[in-house]
Amino acid sequence: MNDLNKDVNHQAASTSEEERDVTEWTVSAENARERIDKYITESWEEEISRSQVQLWISGGNVTVNGKPVKANYKLSEGDVVSVVVPEAEVTDLIAENIPLEVVYEDSDVIVINKPRGMVVHPAAGHPSGTLVNALMYHCKDLSGINGEIRPGIVHRIDKDTSGLIMVAKNDASHASLAAQLKEHSVTRRYIAVVHGNLSHDKGTVDAPIGRDPHDRKLYTVTEKNSKKSVTHFTVMERFGDCTLLELQLETGRTHQIRVHMKFIGHPLVGDPIYGRSKGTTMNGQALHAAVLGFVHPTTGEYKEFSRPIPEDMEEVLFTLRSR
Repeated sequence: MNDLNKDVNHQAASTSEEERDVTEWTVSAENARERIDKYITESWEEEISRSQVQLWISGGNVTVNGKPVKANYKLSEGDVVSVVVPEAEVTDLIAENIPLEVVYEDSDVIVINKPRGMVVHPAAGHPSGTLVNALMYHCKDLSGINGEIRPGIVHRIDKDTSGLIMVAKNDASHASLAAQLKEHSVTRRYIAVVHGNLSHDKGTVDAPIGRDPHDRKLYTVTEKNSKKSVTHFTVMERFGDCTLLELQLETGRTHQIRVHMKFIGHPLVGDPIYGRSKGTTMNGQALHAAVLGFVHPTTGEYKEFSRPIPEDMEEVLFTLRSR
């Protein structure tokens, strides 16, 4: 959920079987004049697209003070925003028979070791061939998640980052895993190769991340419209001009590790956006989500999974060690 100081009288109200859950907010003064579609997108507990919110609005599932509004409606202080998520319906996502490395699976959650190069969710430019397309084919026991029959993506890793990702199979699991992420109780450890020789064996980067004002597709360390972002690192091996790190996320912002490593002057090897064009490189950033741990949504048991770095990162390390 966004760190904006919204007066979130956030009630997932209990309803009868004939009704559906209602999520409500009362708008604070600092969010007055904000577009309602932006407000809901940033206030929603799970990651959700603005286009999805706009579909809810156009479908009459969003009201302000009990009345339907348009997506460009500007909020006023004290407005009561209500969202009724539509009944689950089969999504138009295409199920594709794409091989997956399933690390763990039961009726509530599935853990996948995602290969580098695979996009997590369909989007403009990537309508197919994604992890979600593969999961739609693989999982035969999906139930309603956020109004659709689809896998519940509660966190993401970048296209060119490999490693472990957990996916919910139903709303209850999705809510539990999303809450754990919000509370920073999910264990997420990464292995990375960065440029340069870090001056400390251990450290913490505590620097807020927000949109880059010069390019809205990128992120940067900034005090403006940003969120608290914390990454812990430990040096595993030094190669002079490169360093092997283990990194632990305390928060999970978009491109967090990549932005933080660039910020301290040690960008990831192979990073096509935040990296360097000279020196050691590879196809995609040398970043692997190696360890993932969470409390199971149903059993309450803590589960932790790990996977070694992929072959392309091993090749980079072999080259660095052989010099």
